[in-house]
Amino acid sequence: MASKAPSSASRSYSRRDFIATAAATAGILVLPARVLGRDGQSPNSKLNVACIGVGGKGESDIQEVGGRYFEDVTDEKGVARRVLKGEGENIVALCDVDAHNLNAAAELYPKAKKYSDYRKMLDEMGDQIDAVIVSTPDHSHFPAAMRAITHGKHVYVQKPLAFSVWEARALALAARKHKVATQMGNQGHAGDGIRRLKEWLDAGVIGAVSTVHCWTNRPIWPQGIARPQGCKAVPGHLSWDLWLGPAPVRPYNDGYHPFDWRGWQDFGTGALGDMACHIMDVPHWSLELGAPTRVSATSTPMNNETFPRSSTITYQFPARGAKPPVTLVWFDGGNLPPRPAGLEPDRNLGGSGSFVIGEKGTIMCGEYGSEGVRLVPEKKMQDLKESLPPKRIPSSPGHYKEWIDACKGGKPAGSNFDVAGPLTETALLGVVALKAGKALMWDSPHLKITNVPEANKLLKREPRKGWEV
Repeated sequence: MASKAPSSASRSYSRRDFIATAAATAGILVLPARVLGRDGQSPNSKLNVACIGVGGKGESDIQEVGGRYFEDVTDEKGVARRVLKGEGENIVALCDVDAHNLNAAAELYPKAKKYSDYRKMLDEMGDQIDAVIVSTPDHSHFPAAMRAITHGKHVYVQKPLAFSVWEARALALAARKHKVATQMGNQGHAGDGIRRLKEWLDAGVIGAVSTVHCWTNRPIWPQGIARPQGCKAVPGHLSWDLWLGPAPVRPYNDGYHPFDWRGWQDFGTGALGDMACHIMDVPHWSLELGAPTRVSATSTPMNNETFPRSSTITYQFPARGAKPPVTLVWFDGGNLPPRPAGLEPDRNLGGSGSFVIGEKGTIMCGEYGSEGVRLVPEKKMQDLKESLPPKRIPSSPGHYKEWIDACKGGKPAGSNFDVAGPLTETALLGVVALKAGKALMWDSPHLKITNVPEANKLLKREPRKGWEV
């Protein structure tokens, strides 16, 4: 039986809402977020932050925002424990469906209230919370973030921003409507590498770009497998119904929680969801690609349960002013792009990265865009090193600090939802193409696939009863 949802201020978004603001999604002037008004709060005071999902990546997100420096100490009773050495914002609430994760986080933040259901947390503590971090599996990003936004809370959401294309659009619209500060967890967007790439491209170092190749060594979890048979007992420390959240009901299996959920279509978004918002972000932002008009996919055999073991996704982006059309090809699961001319035979491509290929040369980028931005071959990099364009895009104060400053009335974070939303839509259109098994023509302003009408049902999933927002 589905959990009964507490009351919510949430609202749904109609197709009219989407169409009316679709153009703005690609290029709106983003104003600083409003500063939340707890009684007596100064814009310079510490934020009261609630955290949804405190294991795995959620653990490091909390530490980055709430104080990341720890040491092991022994108290007066001889009990060893970890304590904070450097303080950040106020962590006032912790929420996780796994009591092991929840209790471990509570040891570091003992003053925070503990919850297993974020709906209850937001309803009970809404007036005590300024901002919310969402670090759950993909399928729960949207309902948790949307509920927080419609409660008027600033939000930080791990990548990918959402589970579906429709959800990514809806979150961007809602964040704008409620004037909250947002950031998606693609940390490389705050790095210097992505800034250098844009400077070089804008200066014409490799000429006009028409091709981009991106690759990753993901998946590093099982894919291309069938659903487990039988039923295992749910561990006592896990609330399975809350973990399922908006997803369809299925029996518990330890092949889903705590890690391998990424490969299952009901819970994750595969290799694309895990890494595209890191790797594709670098060329997508630097080239100002916007929305694709055509997306196609090839892969190893795919079933209705998991994503394929490997895939290749091709995106076609239209011209942008004087910039020519771009073909971006995504490779995963051991598939690799062709090595560009001049790349040294012994150069290791690494687990993930991208090639930006122009009429006068190629730039190779590292996994997160924050390192390894180099001209190919390396000799060309050395020859031109002193004559490359000067730095003109200011460095970031830090990925998490961007968001914290925005929450306090500063300028929008670099990967705010008006940036992260379109990027996530692009990535997840690859997921739709995989499921559809056909090339898709995409009408972004109308959030519509025009040539395969039946594929439009893949843009959005109806949530399980009790999890509507």
